[in-house]
Amino acid sequence: MDELDGIDHVALAVQDVGRSVTWYEQGLGLGRRHEDIWGDFPAVVGVGTTAIALFPVEGKDPKQTPGRETLAMRHVAFRASRACFDAFCRRLKTQSIAFEFQNHEIAHSIYLNDPDGHEIEITTYEL
Repeated sequence: MDELDGIDHVALAVQDVGRSVTWYEQGLGLGRRHEDIWGDFPAVVGVGTTAIALFPVEGKDPKQTPGRETLAMRHVAFRASRACFDAFCRRLKTQSIAFEFQNHEIAHSIYLNDPDGHEIEITTYEL
């Protein structure tokens, strides 16, 4: 049977592509990809085999990310080793990026929001 390899990328609409690229590079340590070909449309950042494609939002009055009562993608989650997870917690505190810790019993996760309010999760299964 044919099987998928995994998620290639998630496309996000953002208000300021440059600001978002900087946030994902500095806040999460993601690297730029395909900039020589695509430039900033979309601006692609990623790690390993996973990427986020950042597209400029259309329209002059963009709507905020919907709440839990709306059918929509709720967040993007990255998996990390325990050491990486702990290092991210320290890095985010140093950069004054707010996050929330949650114990899911089988995993620990932190949740934070990018400059446009998209929820990002970093999770570890190494308890």
